[in-house]
Amino acid sequence: MPADLEPQAPTTDLRGNRAQRASPSYTLAALDQPFLLGGSMRGVRFLLEFAKADEALRAWGVRSTIVVFGSARISDTGSPDQRRWYQEARRFGRLASEEGGALRPDGGQRDNVIATGGGPGAMEAANRGADDAGAPSIGFNITLPKEQGPNAYSTPDLTFRFHYFAMRKMHLAMRANALVVFPGGFGTLDELFEILTLRQTGKSPPIPVVLVDRAYWNSVINFESLLAHGMIDAPNLDLFHFAETAEEIWARLLAEGVRPGRRVAG
Repeated sequence: MPADLEPQAPTTDLRGNRAQRASPSYTLAALDQPFLLGGSMRGVRFLLEFAKADEALRAWGVRSTIVVFGSARISDTGSPDQRRWYQEARRFGRLASEEGGALRPDGGQRDNVIATGGGPGAMEAANRGADDAGAPSIGFNITLPKEQGPNAYSTPDLTFRFHYFAMRKMHLAMRANALVVFPGGFGTLDELFEILTLRQTGKSPPIPVVLVDRAYWNSVINFESLLAHGMIDAPNLDLFHFAETAEEIWARLLAEGVRPGRRVAG
């Protein structure tokens, strides 16, 4: 315990001060869990969730990431499509880790470190690919009502758990050099459109966004219809690209400016 948090030696007087010492108001604020979990401390909890992950990422020299998202329901023992998506995510995790700079710190800084939502499925596959390469990777987990534990392939020191989606999203976005999105459902769509909106509004650097499996994405989202109804402008369709294999994903990222030892300006 830090010296400034050590309890003071008790004082004595004729009346005694047991009731005062037992009062919750006398508990040091930093050690008062009911107080810290109260409504007035929500901003402090936001700060704590930011600072804890930020400190660990800095300690590991993580300067930039490649965020990989996709369904937690994808399995390497599932349908043929699921097995293909899982294997491509795993192959991409390894390829990006070997070629992107996660294995070779530049002045102590690692670039293009694989970062996922920490769960199973496509996220597990990408973390697993990084693990195959012997590279660190990140898992940004979130506490949910039906919580699933973190996958076994993210680096333990870089496996985080958040209460607030907003802070988790901030960490996913703030170091990202690219977003790679495998087929998924509501959670995957949420992350995809979060980044596309930041790109569309100029609130984030011009990072590449790659959607894996054109047939899947065109079957679940009619991007052209958004344009036809005037909901987006034609250039917005250039905010993302499609790819089918790990090699195609990496080639597209290189074509869009991703390089080892480089952080996208922003």
